[in-house]
Amino acid sequence: MRTAAVLLDKEQIGTLTENEEGYFFVYAANYLNSPEAFAISKTLPLQAAPFKSKILFSFFDGLIPEGWLLDIAGKNWKLKQSDRMGLLLACCKSCIGAISIEPITEAE
Repeated sequence: MRTAAVLLDKEQIGTLTENEEGYFFVYAANYLNSPEAFAISKTLPLQAAPFKSKILFSFFDGLIPEGWLLDIAGKNWKLKQSDRMGLLLACCKSCIGAISIEPITEAE
């Protein structure tokens, strides 16, 4: 199982998890209760219940680099292009825009 914090301007607003059943995204309760909360994607509207998918949600997949930058990332971290969660965790700690992805280790 791999888990990541989804950050908006360095504040955790949700958690993304990959396990043998697929992918799960859930907004943080404190973010949902904030009057400034907004959905990060039209496909991920604000809700307390987790979103579930067999494949990586298109919003998060869209954060992964493409082309030559993806090739470099794959070679440097020895990740296959089919390992979407691995690429997201390795490449999206500092994305262009307000959203970033930080790996959460088991010790955390």
